[in-house]
Amino acid sequence: MTSQPRIRQTILDLPGSRIRAVYAAGQGVEGVIPLWVGEGDEPTPDFIRQGAVQALARGETFYGPNRGIPELLAAIRDYLKRSYSADIALGRIVVSASGMNALMIVLNCLIEAGDNAVVIGPIWPNGREAIKALGGAVRDVYLQQDEDGRWSLDLNRLFDACDASTRLIMLNSPGNPTGWVASEDELRAILDFARSRGIWILSDEVYGRIVYNGAPHAPSYYPIATADDPVVIVNSFSKNWSMTGWRLGWIVTTPALAAAIEKMTEFHVSHATTFAQWGGVAALNEGDAYVASLVERYSRAADMVYQALAPLPRIRLGKPQGAFYAFFAVDGMTDSLQFCIDMLHKARVGLAPGIAFGDAGEGRIRLCYAASLPKLSEALDRLVPQLK
Repeated sequence: MTSQPRIRQTILDLPGSRIRAVYAAGQGVEGVIPLWVGEGDEPTPDFIRQGAVQALARGETFYGPNRGIPELLAAIRDYLKRSYSADIALGRIVVSASGMNALMIVLNCLIEAGDNAVVIGPIWPNGREAIKALGGAVRDVYLQQDEDGRWSLDLNRLFDACDASTRLIMLNSPGNPTGWVASEDELRAILDFARSRGIWILSDEVYGRIVYNGAPHAPSYYPIATADDPVVIVNSFSKNWSMTGWRLGWIVTTPALAAAIEKMTEFHVSHATTFAQWGGVAALNEGDAYVASLVERYSRAADMVYQALAPLPRIRLGKPQGAFYAFFAVDGMTDSLQFCIDMLHKARVGLAPGIAFGDAGEGRIRLCYAASLPKLSEALDRLVPQLK
C-alpha cells in the first residue's frame, strides 16, 4: 500500500466555518430567511455594474499591473482625500482581490512561525485563523460588555498581552460581529504603543462608512497614520457598495510594505480581476449618494432589531454603533451552533452562531440586518416568539 504524502497539520487543524455549517443545515428547509452571512439582499447598483460592463465591451480582459490599474489607484486616493481628508500617496496603495485576500497577503508579509498576533475580539474568524494557517499564534483580547450591552476595550489588557514575540495587533472597527467602534483616542493610544514597541497594526476597516451617529465615517487610521507608521489598513468594496461577489478591496500602508505586498500579489492572484476594477472605479467616483442611502437604511434596520429583541427578558443586546450586525446573548443557551440549527426549523430564520467568532462568542447569536426592511420585519416576527 502506497503511503500518502503529508498535508500540513496546521491546515488540517483549522476549524471549518460554523456559519457555513448552519448554511449547509438550512439547505432544503423551505422558506428560510437568510440572515447568517454578512451581506444584504439587493444586487450591486447599476452604475457600478455598468462600469464593469463597459470595461468588458472595451475589451478590458487582459493582465493588469500587480498593484492595480492606475485608474482605480487614483480613484482610491481621491476617495480617501474626499471622504477622510487623508492625503495618501499612490505608492502606499495596493488593490486586492477582496478584503480577505488583502488580509492573507499582509499576513504572508508579516507573520512567521513563532510570531504571535494579538487580536481584539470577538472578531470575524477568517482573519484570525489565517494567522494560525501561517504558523503564528493568536492571543485573544476580548471586548467587554456592560449590563446595557455596550462593548468597550480595555487598553491595559491589550498592551499587557503583547511581548517580544508579538508581531502585530489586529483590530476590526466598526466590528463584526459586535458593532463596536473604536474611538479616535483609542486608535491613537494603540498607535503610540505600536510605535514604541515596533509592532504592526492591522486595521480592518471594511465597515468604515457604516456608523449610526451621523458622522460620515468611523474613526480611522487613514488621517492618523503617517507614511512611516507601522499601520496596515485593509478595506473592501463588499460592504459599503454591496459588492460582495466582486472580490475587490485595497490596502494602505507604508511604501516599503506596499512594495512587498505588490510582490506577494503576483504569487497569490497576479492582480484583481481587470474589469471588476473598473466597477470599483465607478463605485468610488459615483457612489457617495448610494453609500449614504445604504447607511440610512441600515440605521433603520438596527433600530428595528433593537426594539424587537432588546426588551426580551432572555436577551442582552446593546444598540449597534456600526456595521450591520446584532450580536446578542441568549440567557440559558450554551450551544449556539445547535441553537441556530434549531431556529432553521422552528423559525425558518438563518442565523450565525456566536462560537464562530471565538470562545467568547459562545452563548451569543449574530443576526445580519442588512436585508430589506420587509424581509427583516418578517424574520423578527418569526424569531421573537422563539426567544421569549
